[in-house]
Amino acid sequence: MVFCRGNSFTLTSVSSTVVKDLQLAISKLESRFGVLEKNATSEKVELTPPPVTQQNSSPARPAPVPKKVEEDDDDDIDLFGSDDEEEDAEAARIREERLKQYAEKKSKKPGLIAKSSILLDVKPWDDETDMKKLEECVRSVQMDGLLWGSSKLVPVGYGIKKLQIQCVVEDDKVGTDILEEEITKFEDYVQSVDIAAFNKI
Repeated sequence: MVFCRGNSFTLTSVSSTVVKDLQLAISKLESRFGVLEKNATSEKVELTPPPVTQQNSSPARPAPVPKKVEEDDDDDIDLFGSDDEEEDAEAARIREERLKQYAEKKSKKPGLIAKSSILLDVKPWDDETDMKKLEECVRSVQMDGLLWGSSKLVPVGYGIKKLQIQCVVEDDKVGTDILEEEITKFEDYVQSVDIAAFNKI
């Protein structure tokens, strides 16, 4: 469009240059848009999930187990079970033998024997009693499960001394009543027998 005669040539040449530049820019943009649309279409195709068929209609269905794993599971299965039965029988036989050996060993091992340590006070009649003879009489008492220990003379008063003697007894075999009864049989020397101390071992 010409607005002024003097400037018509200049406007025409400027407008034609601008138009050409714009046309070139538009064609570049069109070709670029075409490439982008082409790429977007190919990506869209790749990201599109496979069509849902009637067999695969459930979206939460787990992925199929690889064939290799299934084959490994099949290898572990023993249809006849012969090896397992033989191993179980052998293990049971060994266990029975060990239990038998343990029972035999336990039966041979002696059980715990309950024992007690007793300290006796044996009193004479008077100061003229032969204390050496009195001790011999006490130690002459012998029983299964009785073991005499150390002894000493302890002053009581008025020149009288008592015999204090230690012994160890098996509780199941020797009772304190029997022990006192046996010692007091020596009436010529022994007046009385008292238990000064009694301790379980």
